[in-house]
Amino acid sequence: MSLNKLETLEVSGTPEDIGFAVGKNMADSIRETVLPLAEFQQSQRNWKGSSYLKKLDEAARNVFPTYVLELEGMAQGAQVDYESLLIWNCRGDLPLLAGANPESAEHAPEGCTTLLYPSAEDADALIAHNEDGPPELDGHCRWLTVTQANGTKFSTFHYPGMLPGHTFSVNSHGLVQTINNIRVDDLQSGIPRHFICRAILDCNTLEEALVHLQRPDRAGGFHHSLGQPSGNNLLSVEAPASACVVKKIRHPASHANHLLDEKFSGLSQTITDSSAFRQSMSEKLISESTSPDPKSILFHQPSQGLSIFRRPKDGADDYAFTLATGISRISASGVKWQIHLNKNELPALAN
Repeated sequence: MSLNKLETLEVSGTPEDIGFAVGKNMADSIRETVLPLAEFQQSQRNWKGSSYLKKLDEAARNVFPTYVLELEGMAQGAQVDYESLLIWNCRGDLPLLAGANPESAEHAPEGCTTLLYPSAEDADALIAHNEDGPPELDGHCRWLTVTQANGTKFSTFHYPGMLPGHTFSVNSHGLVQTINNIRVDDLQSGIPRHFICRAILDCNTLEEALVHLQRPDRAGGFHHSLGQPSGNNLLSVEAPASACVVKKIRHPASHANHLLDEKFSGLSQTITDSSAFRQSMSEKLISESTSPDPKSILFHQPSQGLSIFRRPKDGADDYAFTLATGISRISASGVKWQIHLNKNELPALAN
């Protein structure tokens, strides 16, 4: 087995200091890789200077001013304007305009697949996650560790220009969070969903995290998988802007990129062929497994057709790239994690 390296970054200080250090470290990736992305360019053309974007910014400032300071610091460190990073962080909260190009909505190169295994007599609880994103970001992400003045420390797989928290993460209270994108037609003016993800990294408990996810003033939403050693609970939370459904995981389960709960059956959403395939295939592979084997499922990649481990293919609606796989084992003694950058390789990082 070979070993791919994941660059690490450790920062500390005030929110402005943290953001500035992250932005400075990732400035080249932000300016040369993120800003030229077709997805970002389309969002910027549609929303730069708009009243709707201003309302999202205002909502974030009113509720999470410290995270706005963090994002402002990141923009300063990267030497880009704040509004550009705000658009990048709000891209999933901005409605698709009539006539918008296919790099958005169902053609957006993002997604993710998560597996959840509750604890058993002979096994720890486990959350395993494929982080899928734009293929252009391969090699540009970091394993970011942040030490804050509020006493909470966290580590997260970090995209250039993004607030931390929207991938797979763990904090010093043992709270594990993974995120799956959902494409639901219920967007509203409110708190951008990336600010909600960032807030959860500062939570002491799962109950605190649910308070954020149940807010009625969220602009958009994600699917969140949450776990913590205390109480040994695993939660699957579907949280579009208009509602929040929390499920305690009692049996092995999976989640891709569309809402599953029957409560949302009447809610319009985009379900790509890839998301439908990954949901059904992961459920099938879980049912056929005699013990937790997350890598064999998340690394599923047949020679032809759709796969769980994702590489863009011509002629399919799967534009995403599996940037990393994070596996967190949650026990009474804490959280042990490992990160793979490719299948059939040794972990790039582990604790």
